[in-house]
Amino acid sequence: MEDLSLHLLDVAENSLAAQATRVIITLEINTANKTLRLIIEDNGQGMDKETLKKAVDPFFTTKKTRRIGLGLSLLAQAAHATGGQFSIESKPGQGTKVSTLFYTDHWDFKPLGDIPQTLLTLVLGHPEVELIFIYRRDDKETIFSTKEVKAKLNGLPLNSPAAIPLIMNHINKAMNL
Repeated sequence: MEDLSLHLLDVAENSLAAQATRVIITLEINTANKTLRLIIEDNGQGMDKETLKKAVDPFFTTKKTRRIGLGLSLLAQAAHATGGQFSIESKPGQGTKVSTLFYTDHWDFKPLGDIPQTLLTLVLGHPEVELIFIYRRDDKETIFSTKEVKAKLNGLPLNSPAAIPLIMNHINKAMNL
Protein backbone atom coordinates (compact mmCIF):
# COMPACT_ATOMS: atom_id res chain seq x y z
CA MET A 1 0.00 0.00 0.00
CA GLU A 2 1.33 3.36 -1.01
CA ASP A 3 0.35 5.45 2.00
CA LEU A 4 -1.01 5.23 5.54
CA SER A 5 -4.51 6.36 4.60
CA LEU A 6 -4.90 3.16 2.56
CA HIS A 7 -3.79 1.06 5.54
CA LEU A 8 -6.30 2.94 7.69
CA LEU A 9 -9.07 2.23 5.17
CA ASP A 10 -8.16 -1.46 4.98
CA VAL A 11 -8.14 -2.02 8.75
CA ALA A 12 -11.34 0.01 9.23
CA GLU A 13 -13.05 -2.07 6.53
CA ASN A 14 -11.94 -5.20 8.42
CA SER A 15 -13.66 -3.75 11.49
CA LEU A 16 -16.83 -3.16 9.54
CA ALA A 17 -16.73 -6.66 8.05
CA ALA A 18 -16.56 -7.90 11.65
CA GLN A 19 -19.91 -6.17 12.25
CA ALA A 20 -18.56 -3.26 14.29
CA THR A 21 -21.08 -0.54 15.08
CA ARG A 22 -18.39 1.81 16.39
CA VAL A 23 -14.89 2.39 15.04
CA ILE A 24 -12.44 4.70 16.81
CA ILE A 25 -9.44 5.88 14.80
CA THR A 26 -6.65 7.71 16.61
CA LEU A 27 -3.90 9.44 14.68
CA GLU A 28 -1.22 10.88 16.95
CA ILE A 29 1.76 12.84 15.65
CA ASN A 30 4.60 13.74 17.99
CA THR A 31 6.96 16.08 16.17
CA ALA A 32 9.56 16.14 18.97
CA ASN A 33 9.88 12.34 19.03
CA LYS A 34 9.36 12.10 15.26
CA THR A 35 6.67 9.47 15.67
CA LEU A 36 3.23 8.77 14.29
CA ARG A 37 0.88 6.43 16.09
CA LEU A 38 -2.17 4.98 14.33
CA ILE A 39 -4.71 3.09 16.43
CA ILE A 40 -7.92 1.56 15.12
CA GLU A 41 -10.32 0.01 17.63
CA ASP A 42 -13.75 -1.45 17.12
CA ASN A 43 -16.57 -3.18 18.94
CA GLY A 44 -16.93 -5.89 16.30
CA GLN A 45 -16.94 -9.66 16.68
CA GLY A 46 -13.34 -9.85 17.82
CA MET A 47 -11.07 -12.84 17.33
CA ASP A 48 -10.26 -15.89 19.40
CA LYS A 49 -6.64 -16.57 20.39
CA GLU A 50 -6.06 -18.97 17.49
CA THR A 51 -7.32 -16.51 14.86
CA LEU A 52 -5.41 -13.66 16.51
CA LYS A 53 -2.13 -15.63 16.22
CA LYS A 54 -2.69 -15.99 12.46
CA ALA A 55 -4.03 -12.45 11.84
CA VAL A 56 -0.77 -11.04 10.46
CA ASP A 57 0.02 -14.08 8.33
CA PRO A 58 -0.39 -12.93 4.71
CA PHE A 59 -1.67 -16.37 3.72
CA PHE A 60 -4.47 -16.38 6.29
CA THR A 61 -7.87 -14.78 5.87
CA THR A 62 -11.34 -15.31 7.25
CA LYS A 63 -12.87 -13.97 4.04
CA LYS A 64 -14.57 -16.53 1.81
CA THR A 65 -13.94 -14.53 -1.38
CA ARG A 66 -10.14 -14.91 -1.39
CA ARG A 67 -7.39 -17.03 0.07
CA ILE A 68 -4.92 -14.41 1.27
CA GLY A 69 -5.20 -11.50 3.67
CA LEU A 70 -2.37 -9.06 3.17
CA GLY A 71 -3.76 -5.99 4.97
CA LEU A 72 -2.54 -6.50 8.53
CA SER A 73 0.75 -8.08 7.44
CA LEU A 74 1.50 -5.12 5.15
CA LEU A 75 0.67 -2.65 7.94
CA ALA A 76 2.93 -4.51 10.38
CA GLN A 77 5.69 -4.57 7.77
CA ALA A 78 5.31 -0.83 7.12
CA ALA A 79 5.61 -0.04 10.84
CA HIS A 80 8.57 -2.37 11.37
CA ALA A 81 10.35 -0.95 8.30
CA THR A 82 10.62 2.40 10.13
CA GLY A 83 11.86 0.77 13.34
CA GLY A 84 8.36 1.08 14.76
CA GLN A 85 5.92 -1.33 16.34
CA PHE A 86 2.73 -3.21 15.52
CA SER A 87 0.34 -4.90 17.90
CA ILE A 88 -3.13 -6.35 17.76
CA GLU A 89 -5.43 -7.19 20.65
CA SER A 90 -8.79 -8.87 20.33
CA LYS A 91 -11.41 -10.74 22.32
CA PRO A 92 -14.43 -12.55 20.92
CA GLY A 93 -17.56 -10.46 21.35
CA GLN A 94 -15.59 -7.39 22.48
CA GLY A 95 -13.76 -6.16 19.41
CA THR A 96 -10.26 -5.58 18.15
CA LYS A 97 -7.57 -2.95 18.60
CA VAL A 98 -4.76 -2.52 16.06
CA SER A 99 -1.91 -0.24 17.17
CA THR A 100 1.05 0.92 15.11
CA LEU A 101 3.98 3.20 15.75
CA PHE A 102 6.01 4.69 12.91
CA TYR A 103 9.20 6.73 13.04
CA THR A 104 8.56 9.63 10.69
CA ASP A 105 12.23 10.47 10.13
CA HIS A 106 13.03 7.01 8.76
CA TRP A 107 13.45 6.85 5.00
CA ASP A 108 10.95 3.95 4.82
CA PHE A 109 8.17 6.02 6.39
CA LYS A 110 5.24 6.14 3.99
CA PRO A 111 3.33 9.36 3.25
CA LEU A 112 0.21 10.01 5.29
CA GLY A 113 -2.03 10.13 2.23
CA ASP A 114 -5.46 11.72 2.05
CA ILE A 115 -6.85 11.07 5.52
CA PRO A 116 -9.88 13.40 5.11
CA GLN A 117 -10.96 11.63 1.90
CA THR A 118 -10.43 8.23 3.52
CA LEU A 119 -12.61 9.21 6.47
CA LEU A 120 -15.28 10.55 4.11
CA THR A 121 -15.22 7.25 2.22
CA LEU A 122 -15.80 5.35 5.46
CA VAL A 123 -18.64 7.66 6.53
CA LEU A 124 -20.43 7.55 3.18
CA GLY A 125 -19.97 3.81 2.76
CA HIS A 126 -21.13 2.97 6.28
CA PRO A 127 -23.49 5.70 7.51
CA GLU A 128 -24.97 3.38 10.14
CA VAL A 129 -21.63 3.05 11.95
CA GLU A 130 -20.46 5.48 14.60
CA LEU A 131 -17.04 6.70 13.47
CA ILE A 132 -14.85 8.64 15.86
CA PHE A 133 -11.60 10.17 14.64
CA ILE A 134 -9.20 11.51 17.26
CA TYR A 135 -6.35 13.61 15.91
CA ARG A 136 -3.50 14.59 18.19
CA ARG A 137 -0.57 16.70 17.15
CA ASP A 138 1.87 17.25 19.97
CA ASP A 139 -0.18 18.74 22.83
CA LYS A 140 -3.34 19.52 20.82
CA GLU A 141 -6.30 17.25 20.18
CA THR A 142 -9.44 17.43 18.06
CA ILE A 143 -12.23 14.91 17.59
CA PHE A 144 -14.52 14.20 14.65
CA SER A 145 -17.61 12.16 15.44
CA THR A 146 -20.37 11.05 13.09
CA LYS A 147 -22.73 11.25 16.07
CA GLU A 148 -22.10 15.01 16.30
CA VAL A 149 -22.48 15.46 12.55
CA LYS A 150 -25.75 13.48 12.52
CA ALA A 151 -27.14 15.83 15.18
CA LYS A 152 -26.50 18.79 12.88
CA LEU A 153 -28.10 17.16 9.83
CA ASN A 154 -31.67 17.25 11.21
CA GLY A 155 -32.54 13.75 10.03
CA LEU A 156 -30.69 13.95 6.71
CA PRO A 157 -28.74 10.69 6.13
CA LEU A 158 -24.97 10.88 6.46
CA ASN A 159 -24.55 9.49 2.96
CA SER A 160 -26.80 12.02 1.25
CA PRO A 161 -25.07 14.35 -1.23
CA ALA A 162 -26.22 17.39 0.76
CA ALA A 163 -24.37 16.11 3.85
CA ILE A 164 -20.96 15.80 2.18
CA PRO A 165 -19.88 19.46 2.56
CA LEU A 166 -20.76 19.44 6.27
CA ILE A 167 -18.92 16.16 6.84
CA MET A 168 -15.82 17.39 5.00
CA ASN A 169 -15.91 20.67 6.92
CA HIS A 170 -15.93 18.77 10.23
CA ILE A 171 -13.16 16.40 9.12
CA ASN A 172 -10.98 19.24 7.83
CA LYS A 173 -11.52 21.19 11.07
CA ALA A 174 -10.42 18.14 13.02
CA MET A 175 -7.24 17.84 10.93
CA ASN A 176 -6.30 21.53 11.13
CA LEU A 177 -5.38 22.16 14.73
